[in-house]
Amino acid sequence: MGLEGAVRLGYRKELEAEPDLDKRQAMFDARLARMYETGKAVSVAEVLEIDAVIDPKDTRAWLSRGLKSCPIDLRAPRRSYVDVW
Repeated sequence: MGLEGAVRLGYRKELEAEPDLDKRQAMFDARLARMYETGKAVSVAEVLEIDAVIDPKDTRAWLSRGLKSCPIDLRAPRRSYVDVW
């Protein structure tokens, strides 16, 4: 569910209680803006104490550094799947 659906579902009673459609839309927009603000990666990382949040513009360089740091042994048998255990 997206944030819009979460606001519609979570604040349904409050939104339906407002008879003026313009005020109802303003209430929806204000709650949605608050959800977007608190749902940003940096905000979530602060609350959940995630060690690192990668800026999207740095993702390629970050992944490249990580892959280059792993030695590749071409003699090792190759697996055709990812072992999740």
